[in-house]
Amino acid sequence: MTTDTLKKTPLYNWHAANGGRMVDFTGWSMPVQYTSIIDEHNATRTAVGLFDVSHMARFRFDGPNALAFIDGLVTRKVADLKPGRIRYGLVCKEDGGILDDILTYHLQDASGQSYTWMVVNAGNREKIAAWINARLPEDVTFTDHTEQTAMIAVQGPRAMSLAQEIVEGDLSELKYYQGREATILSHPGLVSRTGYTGEDGVELTVPAANAIATWEALHVAAAEVGGHAVGLGARDTLRLEAAMPLYGHELSEEITPLQAGLGFAMSWDHEFIGKSALEAIDQNALPVRVGLVMQDRRVPREHYPLFSGDEQVGEVTSGSQSPTLAAPIAMGYVSPQFAAEGTLLDVDVRGKRHAAKVVPLPFYKRK
Repeated sequence: MTTDTLKKTPLYNWHAANGGRMVDFTGWSMPVQYTSIIDEHNATRTAVGLFDVSHMARFRFDGPNALAFIDGLVTRKVADLKPGRIRYGLVCKEDGGILDDILTYHLQDASGQSYTWMVVNAGNREKIAAWINARLPEDVTFTDHTEQTAMIAVQGPRAMSLAQEIVEGDLSELKYYQGREATILSHPGLVSRTGYTGEDGVELTVPAANAIATWEALHVAAAEVGGHAVGLGARDTLRLEAAMPLYGHELSEEITPLQAGLGFAMSWDHEFIGKSALEAIDQNALPVRVGLVMQDRRVPREHYPLFSGDEQVGEVTSGSQSPTLAAPIAMGYVSPQFAAEGTLLDVDVRGKRHAAKVVPLPFYKRK
């Protein structure tokens, strides 16, 4: 795509005017970094990082049977989701392959009326919308709010106190994977205690017209405590350290949730698309997701082959130098017999073999 045809978030002009190096990310013009990936990564781990995640799709469902409808689409049971709660789950094809990983929110408006909110990966917006529309019952209304709103992630040890400065209501009462409607800088919005970095924090959804004012208020406050605006580069290293899968890398239509180690996001006591196929698959015959730490300084990258002796036993799906661990790390898929902790494998880096050790996930967990 050319720059002119890329979608732009409501914060695009701010990024372009403030040092954001803009790149094409799933059809959106997004900042990959402002200063350096390491600085932005470390600011998030030690203080606070601000992320424009407005490219993520945001869907709303209205109607008394909205949750029941979604319950049949996602692997995680949501029919019993209480107001204010959020659950991570997956949308699967009939054969059990992953169409996307999503968040389902049960929210209430000021009058107490319930509705359902869903956050979907940017690159899967059209695919999941089509999947929903093809199955949508007459008593459920589905609307796409992606381009009418902005979404800002505030992540890090100082995130909650920073967000509290502009969000009405006590955020300390909001537990992990909870959310609610909120007044943000005197305008209506949503706040959820969610994120994609391995740190504590919130994600704020505001009307597009209020995006820059919200971002700038947060940015001024963040700078006072050593925080940064953070681009996609550091977002990737942060989520990799936290072993959070990325669609198109650790997740795809050819990978099942159990291969990806996402058994916690499966509820077998309800019916969902792909359940029968997943129950029938011999999971022991399929590659599984593992963590790898390189035994030298060579950085593994996506698609690098993994070997045990002369046998290729897997492939790297994501890899980077870890700023927190000061070592090259990766996730990948390997045959189950090579997935045990401590197993030594070789990564083929441009025709040369470099040793890597299988380690538990995540690489990083906040204290």
